[in-house]
Amino acid sequence: MFRSAFALVCCSWFVGLTAAAPLIQQPGVEAAYQQAAGELLWHRDAALSATGRALLTELVNAEQRGLRPADYDATALAQRALAPHDAVSRAALDHELSNAAALLITHLQRGRVRPEQVGYTLALPPSSSDPAAALSALARSTDLSAALDNYEPQYNHYQLLKQGLARYRRLANEPVFNVLPELTQRSIKPGDTYAPAAALRHMLRKLGDWDDSAVSTEAAEGVYDAALAVAVARFQARHGLAADGVLGASTRAALVLPLTDRVRQIQLSMERARWLPAPEGPFILVNIPQFRLFAFRGPRDSEGAMQAMNVIVGRSFPRYKTPVFRADMRYVVFQPYWDVPPSIVRTELLPKLRNSLAYADTQGYELVRGQSDESPVQPWNEANLEALARGELRVRQRPGPLNALGRVKFMFPNQFNVYLHSTPAQALFGRAERAFSHGCVRVENPQALGEFVFANEPGWDGTRVAQMLAAQEGMKRVNLKQPIRVMIFYATALAAEDGRMLFFQDIYGHDAPLRRLLQL
Repeated sequence: MFRSAFALVCCSWFVGLTAAAPLIQQPGVEAAYQQAAGELLWHRDAALSATGRALLTELVNAEQRGLRPADYDATALAQRALAPHDAVSRAALDHELSNAAALLITHLQRGRVRPEQVGYTLALPPSSSDPAAALSALARSTDLSAALDNYEPQYNHYQLLKQGLARYRRLANEPVFNVLPELTQRSIKPGDTYAPAAALRHMLRKLGDWDDSAVSTEAAEGVYDAALAVAVARFQARHGLAADGVLGASTRAALVLPLTDRVRQIQLSMERARWLPAPEGPFILVNIPQFRLFAFRGPRDSEGAMQAMNVIVGRSFPRYKTPVFRADMRYVVFQPYWDVPPSIVRTELLPKLRNSLAYADTQGYELVRGQSDESPVQPWNEANLEALARGELRVRQRPGPLNALGRVKFMFPNQFNVYLHSTPAQALFGRAERAFSHGCVRVENPQALGEFVFANEPGWDGTRVAQMLAAQEGMKRVNLKQPIRVMIFYATALAAEDGRMLFFQDIYGHDAPLRRLLQL
């Protein structure tokens, strides 16, 4: 009877006989019913099974996983589940639940939109799972929520993002508490009179930045005291701002940003995380808006186990933005030449050289003909300068203390010619915002990164890495026997293991296009 009813329902979709338009047919749904010999997947004894009820709950509460219940017709399905059913309508509901479940699995595994839709070179590999088998297993599960967890990214910090999402959704649903008037002076420093001090303290307590053990009697009396400054500094550190404890315009703007916007930032980060299948071995992740690099031994690394450091990324100008992509690190070059990109030659170097050819020698630049490291060096003169302007010659910078790449570059061949490298300009790593490069990523601690990269390479240890970084004999390329996945990523919200939610400026404006696609 179920089989004939199911067939009738399938035909009725095309003539508009069902009560509600079904979702687009998902791969594997038909096969799952065939494997079940026509039995319904989510019903038992003419009623929704416990697993079916659990599925409805998951669909209605899809926001808890950073998704949208509307994508699964969750409200309509929940209403239909309460209505009386004959065999035909029961089969129709069951099939639409299966469609919704299949779509939910896809969204959890691979995201709601494709990364290339927002210009990211993160092409997802073909799914290795059998959609019909996945759906059947889900319908048979005794703990559906845990079964769905297995389809989500298996990074520890993804689960922390889910927890942060729940917390910020609760905060966003409370009466608005993060309201502060415009500043009447450029900034508020400890000891300054500040009428909304008590309101600011209440706000920081709700957000988790206020230490309840702190003594702050002056705040209630309208003074911006030391305890408030400490809490503001914590807030600033969580939001990618200079943690100086001074209440200025940028800090106030971050404080009063609607918490619904923070919820959306977390949802965007969860969507992007679904585009990053966890590598089996060590990998490196650079989060562009955070200006940080993380080196993982595996996806379940704790913060204490991973290597982390500050980085400098590309400027926010279109041609200098660091792209979002992934590739495999295959070799490392110690004491590298820097091949000056043609765009930098045209816009920055040529004007200086035309003013004085002596500039080339003071900066260690060489003029060469050809593309190999053995290309012959050409003399600096006016004729060759014009040949350089025509693109017939190229410029490279000799290894040494002035070299823009520092002492090492970590190479993962890619279409953007982007790589990780050290730099002699260490002072820039002390800035809160570090978007200063032409697109490549400068690393603060090449020694630590080198030790991570060579950890599984025979004959290498920290001492040898240090010797290579200090060597004076010239360029040396070292091929890796075990390539390491590198992911250049973009997330404006992350979660820390201590429970803090971290938010960063959308320096390249990537959030808005993704938000529109996700209809958040």
